[in-house]
Amino acid sequence: MCKLIISFKDEYSPTALLKMEGRKEAAVVMENNKQIIFKGYIDRAPEITDMELKISNVSTSKLITTMEDGDILVTNLYLSCDPYMRGRMRDFHASYIPPFTPQSVMEGFGVSRVLHSKNQNFKAGDVVTGLTGWEEYSVIHNTAQLRKIQQDDDDESVPIPLSYHVGLLGMPGFTAYAGFYEVCAPKKGDSVYVSAASGAVGQIVGQLAKLHGCYVVGSAGTSQKVELLKNKLGYDNAFNYKTEPDLDASLKRYFPHGIDIYFENVGGPMLDAVLLNMAIHGRVVVCGMVSQHGMSSRHGIHNLYTLISKRIRMQGFLQSDYLSLFPRFLEDVTSYYRQGKIVYIENMNEGLESAPAAFVGLFSGENVGKQVVRLAGE
Repeated sequence: MCKLIISFKDEYSPTALLKMEGRKEAAVVMENNKQIIFKGYIDRAPEITDMELKISNVSTSKLITTMEDGDILVTNLYLSCDPYMRGRMRDFHASYIPPFTPQSVMEGFGVSRVLHSKNQNFKAGDVVTGLTGWEEYSVIHNTAQLRKIQQDDDDESVPIPLSYHVGLLGMPGFTAYAGFYEVCAPKKGDSVYVSAASGAVGQIVGQLAKLHGCYVVGSAGTSQKVELLKNKLGYDNAFNYKTEPDLDASLKRYFPHGIDIYFENVGGPMLDAVLLNMAIHGRVVVCGMVSQHGMSSRHGIHNLYTLISKRIRMQGFLQSDYLSLFPRFLEDVTSYYRQGKIVYIENMNEGLESAPAAFVGLFSGENVGKQVVRLAGE
């Protein structure tokens, strides 16, 4: 089951969630733990059968006995599906994060509630966000990477859904913020093109660019996404790249004077066409290349000579390079959201068992907006 969420109204704020529970979190005892297991390394786009649902007969009370000093036990509320996880399914360390271990629980960003703590920085009832297991309950050892979601962050007039802390206010939102402001070096009046523009990162890049005074065009793979870009996300224009017979001609139509900034999320033929349509001193900012995740679909880059003739700067980046900016990002984007200057679109799946299909859908364009899984029993 999946639903598209656009409104910022949500009953699952930190304050409301704890009031709704009405019990001491550490008293929760469950007799098993649903988990998503990574079966083995692959050299192609991921498939649902690369993962499996397992029920571990280990109670939360048993998990507590395994905890060491500094550990916390959490119940996972929301899990994030992100393209970078595909890199962790390969049997080598070319990615910027270590690969998954076969026959072990997958992990990713999530929002969790602390059930039991052996760490002085966390207590039962705290809501945190960071890397956690793809399971109902997780013992987290590396708590240094966790961020506590303060209950007083919740403005009752414009509550921020907990799930937004793996999207708008999480890694995708920060990727958009750092990539646009720090790497794109934007100027008012720049012409900005964003591919995969309705995705978790692209939808924020486009809105930040509009707030900065830029002309912004995005592309997506369905007419529904194109309408969202124009009518919900405020893009000046948008097009369905799948129905365009000539990408070069399409970009010339939308950017008659050239592209100053290209925020790259796709790669392949799209990048080839963009390079032909960059303005002099344009910037190509490489965030992702989702079209290249399957070995059989690898596509060499063409038209690189334009980097010389047009003096184009092309740069890849990771959001982790800019963590010193995270407090400013939280303040700015939270303010934009509460003022109604930014909206956010989620694609919400229900239940841990839906996680493999939700993740695989990222690579075929099935999701609209940020792909999130809400765990049952919240």
